[in-house]
Amino acid sequence: MKICVFGAGAIGGYMGVKLAQAGADVSLVARGPQLAAMQDRGLTLIEEAGQETTARVRAAEDPAELGVQDYVIVTLKAHSVPPVVPRMQPLIGPGTTIVSGVNGVPWWYFHKIGGAYEGTRLASVDPGNAQWDGFGPDRVLGCVVYPAAEVIAPGVIKHIEGNRFSLGEPDGSKSERALALSAALSEAGLKAPVRPRLRDEIWVKLWGNLSFNPISALTHATLDVLCTDTGTRAVARGMMLEAQQVAEKLGVKFPIDVERRIDGGAAVGAHRTSMLQDLDLGRPLEIDALVGSVQELGRVTETPTPTIDTVLALVQLRARSAGLYR
Repeated sequence: MKICVFGAGAIGGYMGVKLAQAGADVSLVARGPQLAAMQDRGLTLIEEAGQETTARVRAAEDPAELGVQDYVIVTLKAHSVPPVVPRMQPLIGPGTTIVSGVNGVPWWYFHKIGGAYEGTRLASVDPGNAQWDGFGPDRVLGCVVYPAAEVIAPGVIKHIEGNRFSLGEPDGSKSERALALSAALSEAGLKAPVRPRLRDEIWVKLWGNLSFNPISALTHATLDVLCTDTGTRAVARGMMLEAQQVAEKLGVKFPIDVERRIDGGAAVGAHRTSMLQDLDLGRPLEIDALVGSVQELGRVTETPTPTIDTVLALVQLRARSAGLYR
């Protein structure tokens, strides 16, 4: 089984080291100082408990150097994927599975969902249908990424917490390809359950990303603060309740309520969200997949989203003012 991780940042690097340690045939696509460090010294992982390991991994900037893969696990930021679809083609053969480990509403969301919305395309996450046409939705295997990790130096990944990568077919089946990848990830010490209702998990994670990320970028507050401050908690609650209305129209079942989800965010502590980190580091913000997509789904399902619309407009302007949003 040949596995390529496309996007060897924090999460991709974490997966790459764990797979390499387990003896998997894994390669990584990266660039810049991260790629140079991996090629020179290997990729180092500092685990939760502090133990440090280094793995020699095959890494390249040009996917053509790596050849056709059985699985391509995409761990880029959502807005970074459509522009690189043409570059990824050398990795894709007749039997290649694209594993979409990207935050937010996935581009394949309406593939094999059934009903009136079957086949709907989402411009906010797949402008120009780049992924739908360039990969083909039949290739996709969904993935919800739960671990937290960060690149603390080129070629060095610090794992903060979590090791679960939930997998799921768009039609909910337990396919041979899903079970095979689950087994490979499990052998690497990762949890990789195959879920029949992955979209439910997508929304529970999206609940937090949709609200906590833009609010933190606007206020510079950490999770413990924005989830307990009366005002910002109310804004987050409003966004989540609107999103819940949208999701339930699409058949999603939420296993917890809004208050518990916000309390879960507060329990994480003084954590700076990924959007706040990107803002501070001058990196493009993941606004469309996390917030714009839910607004678009509101339009698709004819559901008003006034709180989401307001926060989206504010964070878009904040990002544009910083030169971090198109």
